[in-house]
Amino acid sequence: MLVLTRKPEQSLVFGDNIIVTVLAIEGDRVKLGIQAPRDVAVLRQEVQAQVQAANKQAAAQKVNPRTIAEALRRRSTPPSS
Repeated sequence: MLVLTRKPEQSLVFGDNIIVTVLAIEGDRVKLGIQAPRDVAVLRQEVQAQVQAANKQAAAQKVNPRTIAEALRRRSTPPSS
């Protein structure tokens, strides 16, 4: 692990287009500003772990293809008056 020391208003650059700036240090908390392209996911580690667990759970579920087809048909059919 690379360990760096930064002061408020100092930044780190990752690759060509990701910049992390220390905005403030308040007690035991550090506020970071992150500039990254929209196609780069920026998540807190605990949120990423929750997303991965939910994806694994969803992928493990057995789904009947007919159920999916019926749901798609209902979505594409305009409601009758």
